[in-house]
Amino acid sequence: MQSKVDAWSYVNKQAYDFPEGLHFTPVEYIWIGGTGQDIRAKTKVYPRVVTKLEELEEWNYDGSSTYQATTENSEIRLRPVKVVKDPFRRPYGLLALCETYHGDGTPAVANFRFVANKVMEKAKSQHPWFGFEQEYCIYVTRGTNYKYPLGWPEGGFPTQQGPYYCSQGASYAYGRELVELHQRSCAYAGITYAGRNAETMPSQWEYQNGPCEGINSGDEMFLSRYLLRRCGEVFGLDVSFDPKPVKGWAGTGGHCNFSTEKMRAAGGIAEIQAAITKLGEHHNEHILLYGEGNEQRLTGKNETSPIDIFSYGIGSRAASIRIPNGCNEDQKGYLEDRRPAGNCDPYLVTALLVSTVCLNGEFNQELIDAYKSSKARSLAPHH
Repeated sequence: MQSKVDAWSYVNKQAYDFPEGLHFTPVEYIWIGGTGQDIRAKTKVYPRVVTKLEELEEWNYDGSSTYQATTENSEIRLRPVKVVKDPFRRPYGLLALCETYHGDGTPAVANFRFVANKVMEKAKSQHPWFGFEQEYCIYVTRGTNYKYPLGWPEGGFPTQQGPYYCSQGASYAYGRELVELHQRSCAYAGITYAGRNAETMPSQWEYQNGPCEGINSGDEMFLSRYLLRRCGEVFGLDVSFDPKPVKGWAGTGGHCNFSTEKMRAAGGIAEIQAAITKLGEHHNEHILLYGEGNEQRLTGKNETSPIDIFSYGIGSRAASIRIPNGCNEDQKGYLEDRRPAGNCDPYLVTALLVSTVCLNGEFNQELIDAYKSSKARSLAPHH
């Protein structure tokens, strides 16, 4: 990792400032690869200044190198759907989040935004809001196959959890420079960044994204994950969203706060309770789409509920669904779904919540079929 002086200098600098007066625009096209968790990106340089989504062209890439196609039919189209400013190429650079499609127009492996957007459009009059609590772990890497959590003794373990949550000091809080750079990068890009804190395992952190409405929640989550990994490169560090990075320690979650307009209105607690009833009826469907390896995390320990039991509680972090104390007192607000894993697909999580709660499960099976089909078609090893 860079020295603290160099690291903070880089944070303050923010990145590669381009001189004024240039007449080209570097645009980073970003998409989800064939594992559903790998974020890919490449740069297209426009020989003119572009600033809007509608000015961006479709592009393509080699899907046989991203576990999404065979060599014989490898070209996959990139269709930009959201554009933000690039904090690493100021002031002209852009980040373009893309959907992926095969040549015949069918969605590529792991393009769940396609079906999620249908769900959000159907329920847009209910104004669903989401706020993700994205936990992650910071790793020191040695080549491509060996890594260990930042600050841990190599090959060993630190003092057991207790002093690390919301901590300060070099003995407990590891990686703050990366966390700070990520916050500033999201702010520059215009991504909703609501807060952050050190978590219960050393080198584990959380940032909060939201509130975002509809499909924008998934868009911002993938862009913020991209920026987090991109910021890690500055310090020679890697980031993991694995739901159980180290056995015996707290897992990594992707808790999702959710509300509709009626939940946020006076007397909305009745709508929240009705939503919880529906979520309990579809518990197994949600678990299926809430992240790979989540069974290692949802054990009933370390502030989780057992994966096979649905529960809810007021102010409880041992339940599947938590009603915050403040919302219970106000009799309105939101619920927190604590089941999603850190590596969950935000499009699947948000779309399934809306389908179950707002649309009486209308799209649940379509979302499940899309997930199963994608998993079956992925060419990723051991997937």
